Amino acid sequence: MTNDHALARRVAAAFILVLALGGCSTLSKLNPFSGSGEDEEVYDPTAQTAEQIYAHGLDLKQRGSILAATKQFELVDQTYPYSTWAVNAQMMLGFIAYEQHRYTDAIGTLDRFIQLHPSHRDVAYAYYLRALSFYEQIADIKRDQKGTQEAIGALTEVVNRFPDSSYGRDAKLKIDLARDHLAGKEMEVGRYYMNQHLYTAAINRFQKVVDDYQTTNHVAEALHRLTEIYLTLGMTAEAKRTAAVLGYNYPGSEWYSDSYKNLADIGEVAPAAPGAAPAEQPGVLKRLWQSVF
Repeated sequence: MTNDHALARRVAAAFILVLALGGCSTLSKLNPFSGSGEDEEVYDPTAQTAEQIYAHGLDLKQRGSILAATKQFELVDQTYPYSTWAVNAQMMLGFIAYEQHRYTDAIGTLDRFIQLHPSHRDVAYAYYLRALSFYEQIADIKRDQKGTQEAIGALTEVVNRFPDSSYGRDAKLKIDLARDHLAGKEMEVGRYYMNQHLYTAAINRFQKVVDDYQTTNHVAEALHRLTEIYLTLGMTAEAKRTAAVLGYNYPGSEWYSDSYKNLADIGEVAPAAPGAAPAEQPGVLKRLWQSVF
């Protein structure tokens, strides 16, 4: 998911620029903070306004002093909780946590922002950034996929709330990728059961991919694996029916070629002509489909 930061970073850059317009001019007139290092910033709450603290935090962030910037945004939020600058600071804290891959902190901060400011102009971005914080934690298919389900839930909320926004459109794409990931997990488990000759359990996994993840890239293989298992169990009618579905929907796939060959090996269909794909045999696909449906 190396390119998932792109939209967030573009929006964040615009977001930072807008927020900076109201506060950066203050820095050229007044510099109430002493020291130049991250650990040397001194804050005097009796002398600084929320705007000044926020502007200094923004400047620190742009210079790469993330820890010091975070402290400034936290000070704004704590010292001037009812100011517009505190609202901006909360959003910046959420973005910084996300950018630093502190996803749990980011989700907590963004949840608070959404709860306190449900009508804010940047609430759509807050929902989107929150969803990304779940999405970027999606684990390898060999691990538990609870996080993938959470990511789909968060992304779906973005789509439902902001369907026509750039956030909603990007969330739809990420939902498809996350669902493909879940289908991949089902396939991995199904293949394991199949190799262990636990055919009923394997059938359940592969059938779940066919039924619940029809738009993913794993359906063709799932249908082929089902055909293999049915042939192994001597369930020829089920094998032919599944192969027909596979051939009808994925006639040019390697999975259909393999399933067709398996059926030809036991005499259920005519062998493919040398050099020709099964789907290229005149009438074969149509007859197979009609014979079982």
